[in-house]
Amino acid sequence: MFSSTRTRLILSLLGVSLLVGIVSLFIGVRLLYNTVLNEAYTRIRLDLNAAREIYDSRIKNIYTALDIASLDKSINTYDSQEKLHLVSKLENIARKANLDFLGITDAEGETYCRIGPIPASEKPQEIKNPIVKYLIENYGKTAMGTVVLDRSFLMDENPSLAEQARIELIPTPRAAPIEEKIETSTMALCAAVPIYKNDKLLGVIYGGIVLSRNNEIVDTVRETVFRDEVYKGRSIGTATIFYNDIRISTNVLTPEGKRAIGTRVSEEVRNRVLVKGERWTDRAFVVSDWYITAYEPIEDIFGRKVGILYTGVLEEKYVDVRKNVVSVFILITLAGMVVSIGLGYLVANNIMRPVGRLISASQEVSRGNLNPDIGPLSASEIGVLQNTFSRMLSSLRERDKLQRAELLQSEKQASIGRLAAGVAHEINNPLTGVLTFTHLLLRRADLNEEVLSDLKVIANETERVRQIVKGLLDFSRQTELESEPTDINQLVNATVTLVDNEALVKGLKLEFLPGKSLPRITVDRSQLQSVLMNIIINAFDATEPGGSVIIKTGMGYSPGKINRKGIEISVTDTGHGIPQENLDRLFDPFFTTKDVGQGTGLGLAVSYGIVERHGGTIRVWSEVGKGSTFTIWLPLEEKGES
Repeated sequence: MFSSTRTRLILSLLGVSLLVGIVSLFIGVRLLYNTVLNEAYTRIRLDLNAAREIYDSRIKNIYTALDIASLDKSINTYDSQEKLHLVSKLENIARKANLDFLGITDAEGETYCRIGPIPASEKPQEIKNPIVKYLIENYGKTAMGTVVLDRSFLMDENPSLAEQARIELIPTPRAAPIEEKIETSTMALCAAVPIYKNDKLLGVIYGGIVLSRNNEIVDTVRETVFRDEVYKGRSIGTATIFYNDIRISTNVLTPEGKRAIGTRVSEEVRNRVLVKGERWTDRAFVVSDWYITAYEPIEDIFGRKVGILYTGVLEEKYVDVRKNVVSVFILITLAGMVVSIGLGYLVANNIMRPVGRLISASQEVSRGNLNPDIGPLSASEIGVLQNTFSRMLSSLRERDKLQRAELLQSEKQASIGRLAAGVAHEINNPLTGVLTFTHLLLRRADLNEEVLSDLKVIANETERVRQIVKGLLDFSRQTELESEPTDINQLVNATVTLVDNEALVKGLKLEFLPGKSLPRITVDRSQLQSVLMNIIINAFDATEPGGSVIIKTGMGYSPGKINRKGIEISVTDTGHGIPQENLDRLFDPFFTTKDVGQGTGLGLAVSYGIVERHGGTIRVWSEVGKGSTFTIWLPLEEKGES
């Protein structure tokens, strides 16, 4: 059963469909996966940028509130105000700007007053406020940004802030080993604005928010960036602020549904972001779910990497999208296979009906019969095959005929060439003697005019014989080719230029139609130009005044070798044409239709030999009274030839 062509066609179509389906499925899934993953990575990078903007805008809001407050008269003349009045003023500012701490220091950084339950000490104290310290050390330069606050500073400002910052560390898989169990320091967003009096630094107003357990920024990111999108009951997007590698502000939830304060980032992320200062974008297991995540370092006002800003989107959504599309791809592939079986059966039947008619014809060709009966042409694509088969047989017959003719011509030229070489050498020596003595006699002064006239006839005729001998030598001599890469259009154009004046004198129209984009070809420029010159002059001689000679170049295939490309140069005249009985003798030595003394009959024979040594051929078409076309075909250099 499996030897049947019909069955093989059906199985082949099924196999191709299966192969194409599997390959398409594999490639489609990979492309889809990469596209979805790239989209997720692109989104999370943009989300992280948006989170950074929200983070930075909160810092700017703090600075703006303090900058406006510094312009208040009771603030910029704080040294003449009652402290209770100032504290009340500061509490009002802190409430409006939603600040956790706010205070005023003098020019040396000692706290003058602040909000909170513990008033400022009257005793001089070391500057604990890093942002005020930064401003004073930088000569009153406005400061804002992230700072690290220790427990002693927070206790001075407000003990409740110290308690807010106190975080018990929760053991986290993949986190770096750590001995501490409790973290008491924290990060804060702060700003400090100088207060001047008579262009002299009077003091500093400072304030900020503690980030530990402050969910304002991370929840704003979730609401603004992720639009509180929920997938299968879980928020699709999360944001976190880390102090070092500890989550101090986050909306990532633990399995119990609580905010994952005190959990830590993996050691790999910590090293990449905090140690190397690079961004991290990849899938990661965050507390209890897989997320597509992005992390970047947070630097404090002194340029130290003190924390991490994180955003993440739930990976499960993208995984489900991929699964759904893969399922659709599989269903389409299976449906295609079923359709292929039915189509394969129909196609196999239609193809096999006319095929039998070609089988017997092919068998006859294999036995040497180049004229088999292929039957009536089919109306289907098999008809194209039958036509092609018929043309192939016709080409084979023509090629055999041409090859036999070329072989006969080559053998004829080789034989005549050997004979011509021997004759020419035998004649040349005595001929040189006759010509030499004739010229010596012509120099004598004692000879009468009649003798001198006869001697001149002898000299002229001897010179003509000498030219014939030279032609014989040219015909017989296998001159070595001096080939070089050549632009055929330039070569033909140069040859046309040489004979252009002769065409004008004879009253002929000479036209050259160059082919476009012809490749360069390796030939002996001098010898090929002599071939062209000879054929063009013959065309001039065969054409009456008022006629035309047209030269064309272009690409063409070898008449004797299937699919062998080459360049063709055709010379077409409107002359008297060549009789059919003379066409087979054109390239024979000494054959000419010109009058005696007008030609030796060796030009075309020599030209044929030159073209043949280039691996080419010369073809002739002619019709009496309409003109002739000589076509030179030269092969292109094939790959592997040198």
